Amino acid sequence: MTGTKAMQATTAKAPMTASARVSEAATWWSRCRDRLRGAGEDGMTTAEYAVGTLAACALAAVLYKVVTSGPVSAALQQLIVKALHATF
Repeated sequence: MTGTKAMQATTAKAPMTASARVSEAATWWSRCRDRLRGAGEDGMTTAEYAVGTLAACALAAVLYKVVTSGPVSAALQQLIVKALHATF
């Protein structure tokens, strides 16, 4: 066989059953998972901690500025005074 007939003979497949398709998909996912596991993430956790620490510091700085601003500080003082003078 040569040419088009040979190509058709090698590419033609019998229809797959549903269980065969599921098995083939499971095998494909298993191979992908195994490749990704072998990729290695050396040093990745250090970078994640650095970014997380930087984000936490930035959030703390913003909250500090908000809490120490005039209106918020006055409102918090008023709330504390009201709580201390509450009758039981």
